[in-house]
Amino acid sequence: MKQSIGWVSVLVRDYDEAIAFYTRSLCFQVVEDRAMGPDRRWVTLAPPGSIESGILLAKAKNEAEARSIGCQAGGRVFLFLHTDDFARDHRAMTARGVRFLESAREESYGTVAVFEDLYGNKWDLLMLRNLGHPPSR
Repeated sequence: MKQSIGWVSVLVRDYDEAIAFYTRSLCFQVVEDRAMGPDRRWVTLAPPGSIESGILLAKAKNEAEARSIGCQAGGRVFLFLHTDDFARDHRAMTARGVRFLESAREESYGTVAVFEDLYGNKWDLLMLRNLGHPPSR
């Protein structure tokens, strides 16, 4: 049996502002952007080279969801953007205005730095030492 994570839902205020951030600042590609009724769209984005996973932009539909925008993981790192060249991507993202919350650091599992998306969700930019293998616990 083979399974994989497909799309991870990210709550957003506005589809177009989120698309602009993820495509301009992180160089994600729009995989699909389809109307699903009034004020509702199916919008999926993926990082360059990704074939099995990405994010689904979910526009908050009520006040409770709107309060969760930017804090879906309770203030912890929510998403992990893997890279094959940390220095290249860190430099490019910084030049495009991505806000890193810390300097790059070396861990037993690889090179990592935490950054924020436009809503305040925390992400790890991460280059694993052994790509494809999770950190040992």
